[in-house]
Amino acid sequence: MNLSQIARLQALKKHLETFRKNHPKFPSFLNAVSHNALEEGTVIEISVTSPSDKNYVTNIKLRQDDLDFLRELQSLNSKS
Repeated sequence: MNLSQIARLQALKKHLETFRKNHPKFPSFLNAVSHNALEEGTVIEISVTSPSDKNYVTNIKLRQDDLDFLRELQSLNSKS
């Protein structure tokens, strides 16, 4: 890892800390979901509403390969 990558990771960590401070309930929500709701067939729905009231909604139904991917992401977090 070069110095530029280390600096980017440090900046990202700072942004993550700010995000957690600004949205303290969100990490708890994600933790609850990851421990209690991630199984094959679970539907994740995301809704985004812009300040001009434009709404975007989508959903995904989890497959086993999605779960494998999410568990890999979780393992990255636990290794840090």
